[in-house]
Amino acid sequence: EELVDYILVDTPGQIEAFTWSASGTIMSNCLASSFPTVLAFVVDTPRCAASPNTFMSNMLYACSMLYRTRLPIVIVFNKIDVVPHEFCVDWMTNYESFQEALDENASQAGYYGSLTRSLSLALDEFYKDLTYCGVSAATGEGIMEEGNANAGGNDTGDFWKAVDKAAMEFEDVYVPDLKLRIEEQQA
Repeated sequence: EELVDYILVDTPGQIEAFTWSASGTIMSNCLASSFPTVLAFVVDTPRCAASPNTFMSNMLYACSMLYRTRLPIVIVFNKIDVVPHEFCVDWMTNYESFQEALDENASQAGYYGSLTRSLSLALDEFYKDLTYCGVSAATGEGIMEEGNANAGGNDTGDFWKAVDKAAMEFEDVYVPDLKLRIEEQQA
């Protein structure tokens, strides 16, 4: 008998179709009722490098997925063979750094710029407990790294370590919350 350590379910396509649809909710709830379940939100790192707005959009999507499902989430910065993800980590851990990036981007004027600045302050708390890692699907970098020297804080430097960390969060946070919600429904 072989045991499987991980089951990776890819739900390609529009985030909205999975996160906000009945079928996406059913699927995530069914998985979470049977196994430690973690969401992996894949971010196109080079696109974020091109625009702080793209970075902010990705973080808002991740935040909405976290709050919709209540499941632990790992932010996976992909394509680090093209653009290293350290600037994203810097933006998440250093509010001023993100503000400077916005200042350097000429398209940040007006309402959109003001909104992005406000959201960055609001998401500052969201970033504190967020687990993340950088990977390259093309080269395999960051998938299973031994002692990644660049990893620090909540950056595990290894996708599977990030998943394991989030799985512990599932047991410590999600399961007690689920039990509480079940008790409230039965009351």
